[in-house]
Amino acid sequence: MRIVSKLMSAIKPIVLSGPSGGGKSTIFERAKKEYPDAFAFSVSHTTRKPRPGEENGVHYWFVDQDQMEQMIARGEFFEHARFGGNFYGTSKKAVEDVQKTGRICVLDLELQGVFNIKQSHLDARFILVRAPTLEILEERLRKRGTETEESLSKRIQHAREDLEAGIL
Repeated sequence: MRIVSKLMSAIKPIVLSGPSGGGKSTIFERAKKEYPDAFAFSVSHTTRKPRPGEENGVHYWFVDQDQMEQMIARGEFFEHARFGGNFYGTSKKAVEDVQKTGRICVLDLELQGVFNIKQSHLDARFILVRAPTLEILEERLRKRGTETEESLSKRIQHAREDLEAGIL
C-alpha cells in the first residue's frame, strides 16, 4: 500500500478549468464516486463570504483580504486571481496536503488561475470543461440559487469574454 501511495502522490495534479457552472464539479464528483480513494480536491482560499452550508476548510479556506494579501506577498500561492471583487487562490500547502494523502490532487480553476498555474512551477495536466452554450451555462448557474443577479451577470460576462477572446 505504501508503494501505491507514493506512486499516486507522484502523479501530476489535474487542473479542471472553465467558467463557473461549466460542469467541473460534476465531473470531479463522478470520478470520486467511481474511484473514491484516487482523487481529492485542493481546498482553495477566498476572501468571499461563505454561502449557506459551506464550511471553512472543506469548501474553501475563508480568509479576510488582509490575510490573503499577506499570503500572496509571502509567495504562498501557486496561483491567485481577483474575480467578482473577491480573491481566490490555490496555496502550495493545499496541494502538498492532498499529495501527502497519496491521492491525485484536483484543482478547480477559472481560466485566469490556469494562466497563473502555467507560470508557476506546478507540473499539472489541464482539462477544459465548459457548458455547450452560454444559455445552458446561465441556466445552470440560476438553478444553483447561490448567485445574486449582479454576480450571475459578472460570471456570464466573464465567460462571454473568454469565448470571444478564443480562450474557450
